[in-house]
Amino acid sequence: MRYLSAEQIERAVCCEDLMNAVERAYAVEQAGSFHMPNRFHLDHQGNTVLYMPCFLERVFSTKILTLVPNNSQRGLPVISGLVLLNDATTGMPLAIMDGGAVTAYRTGAVSGLAIRNIASIDTKVAGLIGAGGQGFTQIIFANAVRKLDRVLIYDLDPRKSEKLVLMVRDRLPHLSVQRAPSVEALVSHADLVITATPATTPVLPDNKELLREKSYIAIGSYKPEMRELPQALYHLVDSILIDTPHGLEESGDLIIPLERGWIGEKQILPFGQFLTDHPKPRNKGETTLFKSVGMALFDLTVAESIYRKAIDQGWGIELE
Repeated sequence: MRYLSAEQIERAVCCEDLMNAVERAYAVEQAGSFHMPNRFHLDHQGNTVLYMPCFLERVFSTKILTLVPNNSQRGLPVISGLVLLNDATTGMPLAIMDGGAVTAYRTGAVSGLAIRNIASIDTKVAGLIGAGGQGFTQIIFANAVRKLDRVLIYDLDPRKSEKLVLMVRDRLPHLSVQRAPSVEALVSHADLVITATPATTPVLPDNKELLREKSYIAIGSYKPEMRELPQALYHLVDSILIDTPHGLEESGDLIIPLERGWIGEKQILPFGQFLTDHPKPRNKGETTLFKSVGMALFDLTVAESIYRKAIDQGWGIELE
C-alpha cells in the first residue's frame, strides 16, 4: 500500500490530468456505471464529519473528511482527513492519501473544468473571495484554463489574504496578484469571480449592475444554512450549472432560491448533461454560474489519477 502525503500529492498533480479525471467522472455519472451511496454527513458542536464512499469496476475509494472552521484561528487546516483507495476485485488497499490535499486539488479541477466551459475565452482578471485552504488550487486551475493577467483576493482576515497572495506569486510569478480592498472593488474589476467561504449570508453585493456580464464559480456553501450568492445574481442567469444533484438538498445557495422563487427547477442543469451537449466557452457579455458541492465520484477518479502517476514515478512511501 502506497502512502501519499500532501507534498507528494502536489508533486503528482498535473492540472490537465486532473481535469480529465473529473471529466471522466461526469461521463461515468451520465452512464450510471458507478455506485455512490449517499454521503454520511455528521454535524457536532459546529464541526462536520463527512464519510464518502464510491465504487467503480476497477477501484473504490472512501474519503473521511473533517471540517473544523475554528482551526483557522489555531493555525491548522480547516479541512483534513484521509482518502483510502482499494482494488475493487480483491478489496486490498492500494493507497492512503492526505484527504485535505485530494479535496483541494479535486475541487480545483472541478472548478477548472467549469471555467473552461462557461467563462469567456477573453477572461483575464479573476477574483477570489475566501483565502482559506481551497483558494490556492482554485487560482492554479483558473490560470491553467484561462491565461490570466491579474488575480484579486479578498478575505475578512487581511492576514489570510496576504498569505495567499504570496503563495500565488511564488507559484505563478507572471501574474499580478493583489489583495482587494473590498468585495465591491474585486467584483468591479474581475471577469471571473470564485467564492470559497463558509458564509451564512451572501458575500457578493446584491447589485445587478455590478454583478452582470461575469462568470461565477461558487464552491463554499455545503449546508442548507450556508449562502454565498445574493438574490440579484439569480435574476441575471438563464441557468445554474451544478456538479451533482445532491446540491439541491445540501446547499443554501440552491435550496433558498428555489424556496423563494428566485429560480425554477427547470433552470438548474447538471454539468455532466451540459458537457454532453458539446458546449463552447460563453461569449463575453453573458452572466454564467456554476455551483459545486462535490461528490465522492470526483474523489475516486482524481485519487486514482494521482495514484497511477505516483506509481509510475516511484513517489510516496510503500507501507507493509
